[in-house]
Order: sequence, then structure tokens, then C-alpha cells
Amino acid sequence: MLALVQRVSQASVVVTGQTVGRIDAGLLVLVCAERGDGTEQADRLLAKLLKLRIFSDEASKMNRSVQDVGGGLLLVSQFTLAADTSGGNRPSFAGAAAPEDGRRLYEYLVEQAHAAHPIVQTGQFAADMKVHLVNDGPVTIPLRIS
Repeated sequence: MLALVQRVSQASVVVTGQTVGRIDAGLLVLVCAERGDGTEQADRLLAKLLKLRIFSDEASKMNRSVQDVGGGLLLVSQFTLAADTSGGNRPSFAGAAAPEDGRRLYEYLVEQAHAAHPIVQTGQFAADMKVHLVNDGPVTIPLRIS
């Protein structure tokens, strides 16, 4: 699975004028399932997200996790993370999971996140979403979980 993690002071997702997900301080995570991914990859991604130490401690060192600071998780599906531009200027998304597999893994990740963390919000799978965020730092970290 691929993820782009952004430490935010706030973030929201809007679909057709309605806010469907919103957090204050925490992590905005853009998520993409790749072909061949399964629940094992989703479980490892969630474990990494919850323990990733990218929040500052008293000494201003990135030493705290989203769990340590009581921050939110905003999980947003984004198959375009699998873009391959090596063959030209039009991206290929052949590496992304098929839509039904992507939806199943995204929903599984969301379900597991709700069970493991108190503040979880989401986007809407396969929707035209408007994502608003204030990147804190900025801190942006790409993850690939195989």
C-alpha cells in the first residue's frame, strides 16, 4: 500500500458541497492500495501510522506519535498515488488495485483504524473530493508498505 502522510493543524474533505470528514491537529493520510495488496499491508500501514513519531516533544524534536498527542486521523482514498509516469506524460495507473479491491482494503483500513484510535474521519471512496488542509511544518512523508 502507498500512503502520503501529512502532519496537519486541520484538514477536511468536502464532497458536493458537504463536509464528509474533518480533523483538527493530526494526520491527513492519502491512501492507495496496489495490485496484490491484502489486509496484511493495511494492518502494517495502520500500525506505522499510529506509531510514526512526527509530532514535536518539549524539546521540539519529532518524537511523538499521533496516539501520543491525541491527534486525529483523516483517511482519504487516492488511487493516483500509484501513478507511473515513466512511459511519457500521461500517467498510467496500472499498479493501483482494481476498484473493488481498493474499496475493500480502504474500508478494512478505516474499520481497523476506528477500532484502534479514537479520532478517525474519512473521505468518500471514488468521489470527487476537495481536500482542504493546513500542513503543519510542513511535514509530508511518503510510505510504501509491501
